[in-house]
Amino acid sequence: MKMKPSVLKVLATLALMLSCSMQASASSEQPNILWLVIEDMSPLLPMYGDDSIETPNISRLADEGVVYNNVFSTSGVCAPSRAALATGLYPNGFGANNMRTSSNTEETGLPKYEAVPPQNTKMLSQLLREAGYYTTNNYKNDYQFKAPKTAWDENGIYAHWRNRPSNQPFFSIFNFTTTHESGLFEPYGIRKLEQRHYFSNDADKISALPTDHRIKTDKDSTPIHVDPETKFPVPPYLPDTPIVQRDLWKVYNNLAETDRQIGAILDVLEDDGLLDNTIIVFYSDHGGPMPRQKRLIYDSGLKVPLIIRFPNGKKAGTIEERLVSFVDFAPTTLAMAGVPIPDYMQGDNFLDTSDEREYIYAAADRFDGFTDTIRAVRDHCYKYIRNYRPNDPYYLPVAYREKIPSMRELLALNAEGKLNEAQSQWFRQTKDAYELFNVCNDPYELSNLAYIKNYQNKRNEMESALNNWLKDIGDDPSRTERQLIATLWHDESTQPKTNPPKLVIEDGKAVIASETPGAFIAFRYKRDTTSQNWQIYKEAQPIKPGVIEAVAHRPGYIESATTMLTIEKN
Repeated sequence: MKMKPSVLKVLATLALMLSCSMQASASSEQPNILWLVIEDMSPLLPMYGDDSIETPNISRLADEGVVYNNVFSTSGVCAPSRAALATGLYPNGFGANNMRTSSNTEETGLPKYEAVPPQNTKMLSQLLREAGYYTTNNYKNDYQFKAPKTAWDENGIYAHWRNRPSNQPFFSIFNFTTTHESGLFEPYGIRKLEQRHYFSNDADKISALPTDHRIKTDKDSTPIHVDPETKFPVPPYLPDTPIVQRDLWKVYNNLAETDRQIGAILDVLEDDGLLDNTIIVFYSDHGGPMPRQKRLIYDSGLKVPLIIRFPNGKKAGTIEERLVSFVDFAPTTLAMAGVPIPDYMQGDNFLDTSDEREYIYAAADRFDGFTDTIRAVRDHCYKYIRNYRPNDPYYLPVAYREKIPSMRELLALNAEGKLNEAQSQWFRQTKDAYELFNVCNDPYELSNLAYIKNYQNKRNEMESALNNWLKDIGDDPSRTERQLIATLWHDESTQPKTNPPKLVIEDGKAVIASETPGAFIAFRYKRDTTSQNWQIYKEAQPIKPGVIEAVAHRPGYIESATTMLTIEKN
């Protein structure tokens, strides 16, 4: 029997339960957690043995924290990597590994789509928010699916821990874009300045920091931190030419500028008296920006720096050699906060010294308009790669990458036959179906051991580990992207939609619900919506009378329409 809306309104005053006071449950002993994330950067830092430049602020974190030497992204590019960081799941297990799912439709002939995490999967930030943390993200959002409104208290260029209620613990992410691949394009210069409120409402400390739009050359106002005449080390897969040296100078100069920006954040944290109660996590979203680095699943594309500074000098100066994967970040961060780790997460808490992972795994699929299919497994000294498209070339002519002067020079030298054996490997027209590298002796992965008799036992061991991983996460590399989309959309022709929230009766109580399984519901009062954060609907706290907006969203589905609900006085 249908109930009249007026009756539902009355019942709602008795039974609606929301999490608007969730922060009250937060323990004052919970540490703040701050992620400082740079882009497109291999471990080109003094604490990793590269003394090309000084990075005083990052080096301070290393001196006062733990340096992790064996940390790997799940992909050599940002959006799939961020999907792993946000969920604790391997992106190739839930449709998040094609870069990007919402672009290059003309080249692929495929519709825009989103990855669909398993039902009831919550982003790390939402789990922390439900545990009483104030969560902010400034400002990258490409997880291969749209983040639900329940994910963050604040999400955007003004997001900052300073906006939280007094004494509430925070989880804050600051993303630094200066080291991005586009920072190597010509004309080289600073990016278009935009007001980025890294310092919140403090008028004396509002920093105009770079975004992705380039407008000036280094001849006018680019911050020059590194002597352009410096001679930089060149990996053997690149030629040591003036153009390559020039691009490497950009890499290190951008890194030095990012170090300055990180120092500004650390100064504010210290000014706020929060340094001694904040765990600081510094890392890069994947490997370097140069040719044969980004997008590849060689270590040059996967291996990243990771430094964690704990409060009060805990573990200061420690070097950690254990293998760490990006899927480990979410469960480890929850452990730092004292929050239970969901069973569905595929990563490990790498602070747990009683159990260390034996392997890390990686995958590569479509990059912009070009599709490949590669899977990899690595232990401490060996990397095994399976190429599912051996008849295709190694090199993919991604137009964005070809804006880098070094990339254009490589192509020209290859066409002229002027590259040596190591430099020309990437341009082979067919792939080895299987690759095995001793990364301890061959860190640039140039000598394939997969077909050498003495290494067949190791190859078989790694192949077995790879097969088990693919089975465990439900990844079928033989499936086309079109077939993947059909699976995500339940064989429908369009992206599934989240049903809107509504008042329903459950066990004699009126509650807000969506008919879509796995949907999260966010709400806020219908007042000053430009400044009020969306709250997480949960059966925890009574709602005050008034008009609220409610939205339902299952990640990977289209967000529902906004529903207005009037909660009347009893």
